[in-house]
Formats: sequence, structure tokens, C-alpha cells
Amino acid sequence: MKKFALMGAAGFIAPRHLKAIKETNNQLLAAYDPNDSVGIIDSFFPQAHFFTEFERFDRHLEKLRIEKQQAIDYVSICTPNYLHDAHVRFALRNGADAICEKPLVLNPWNAEKLIVLEENYSNKINTILQLRLHPSIIALKERIKNEPSDKIYDIDLTYITSRGNWYYASWKSAIEKSGGICSNIGIHFFDMLIWIFGDVEKSIVHVMEHDRASGVLHLKNANVRWFLSINSDTLPQEISESGQRTFRTITIDKQELEFSAGFTDLHTESYKHILSKNGFGISKTLKSLKLAHELRHAPIAPLTDDFHPFAKLPLSKHPFS
Repeated sequence: MKKFALMGAAGFIAPRHLKAIKETNNQLLAAYDPNDSVGIIDSFFPQAHFFTEFERFDRHLEKLRIEKQQAIDYVSICTPNYLHDAHVRFALRNGADAICEKPLVLNPWNAEKLIVLEENYSNKINTILQLRLHPSIIALKERIKNEPSDKIYDIDLTYITSRGNWYYASWKSAIEKSGGICSNIGIHFFDMLIWIFGDVEKSIVHVMEHDRASGVLHLKNANVRWFLSINSDTLPQEISESGQRTFRTITIDKQELEFSAGFTDLHTESYKHILSKNGFGISKTLKSLKLAHELRHAPIAPLTDDFHPFAKLPLSKHPFS
């Protein structure tokens, strides 16, 4: 049984990590979040100590290690994106492996420095890339691997996950804290596409707004038209009328890839891989981190060449403007 600490216990993604720790038969000793709406812990580890001040959390882990001989084995990091770098370093300094939510960091040079830092410790930095563990995605990779190596696929990626006005009052809307749409909701898809269809040869950005982003990726074996959005106004009419607020689809040569099921258990699968020392390290996520960084700093191209059809949707004002 491994001993865990968790940072960011009040966040949206924290319950998946709590569930994964529980389902892999391990123990959460301590959790931290400046916000105290963390009653979800009771469903998994009611005996875990909880702290709203980082300094007390830090002191508690040190006391566990020195006075009680209960050193933490893993620190799970579910904090805001811009804090990941510092909290990964904190885990290493405490002699623990890090399990960090996406994106590992916001800038590729931060990841490169973590690679150097990791070499100075005996502990490992793991990141969550759960789409690589989805059965449908694994099957797709195997299928593509058996096709001619020079084949080019035409892919459309559309991911709309509606968010309310609260989003714009949170850290998620600040590009310097979240990395924007591409880092916050697109990074898993970019990683998956690069993993299967090869490195980025060229990228074009057609839209980069507070609520959406769109462009075209030219990968070694695929041309990808992509559209990401948090605005419910961009949902297809039939999806909106049905009451759904999320729309996720990938077509490959006009054939739909079915991968809507099986998402809820992927964090547990990720933890199983990490605990068996087969987690995804920094090098695995570096290409998608570089891409997301380049996309948010790219010039905006006109809609004259090939583009995702949703890129033509009318733009919306920022809700606080």
C-alpha cells in the first residue's frame, strides 16, 4: 500500500484522482487546497488530514517523514495549470514521485528544466495522458501502424465542452495561468493525434478567442482540422436541442471514431500504469506541450484555405465586456 498526498483537492478533476488512489488499494494521508469545499474526500479517505494553508501542509508531510517514518510515496497534483511546475518540484523535494494532471507545464522550456531536475532525484515525474489508455484509441493506433507508412489521413476533431460565466471569473480564463483553450481542453487530443499520426510538420491557426480556438495541423500522416470551444452557442443545433452541453467527435477519412464510452475509469488505469513504473514521463508529453505553446502564440490566418467548418461561426463577446 503506497502513501499519497494530494494537492488541489477542491478542483474539478480531484475526485478522479481520489477514486484512482482508492481503487488501486492505496492510502491518502494528506490533502491540500486553499478552498475548503472538499467534502468529496469523505467518500474515499475520511481519515486523511486536510490543509488550506500550503505551509501547514508542507510541515505535516515533513513531520510524517521525520517523526513518524511515513514518507509520502506519491504526490498527486490537481492544482491550477500555472502551479504544476512548482508543485512537481515540491513533490521531488519531499522524496515523492509526482503524478501531475494535464498540462504538465505551460511552456516547453519548463518541461526541459524538469527533465534536468528529475535526473538529480531518485523520483519520477508522471503526467496523465489518459487517451493513450482508451481501448478505442489503442485499437486505432494499431490499425494505423498496419497501414502504408506514407498514407495521409483527413481528420476532423471537434470538442465542445460548455462552460458558464463562472469560467471567466476563474483562473481558467487567464491565459497566463491556464494556457488558454489549447492547453486547458485540447492538450490530450493533440497528444493523442501526434502519438498516432506522427510529428507536426506545419500548423495554422484560424481562430484564437476567449471561448474557442480552431486551426489545421499537418502531421506526418494526417491533415487535422480542429475546433475547440467552451461556448454552448457553438454546439450543433441537434445537440443543443437535446439538452446536451458537450459534443465530442473525431472523423478519420469521414468515418466516425467511437470513443465516447470508457472515459470514467481512465485515471484508475493511469494510476495502475504509474504504480507499475510504466507511467508517462516528461518526454512523452513534450511534443504536445510545444504545440500548444506555438498555437497560442501563432498569427491568425484568414479562412481562405482548408479550415474546420465551425471556424466560420459568428464570434461572441466576452461575457464581462
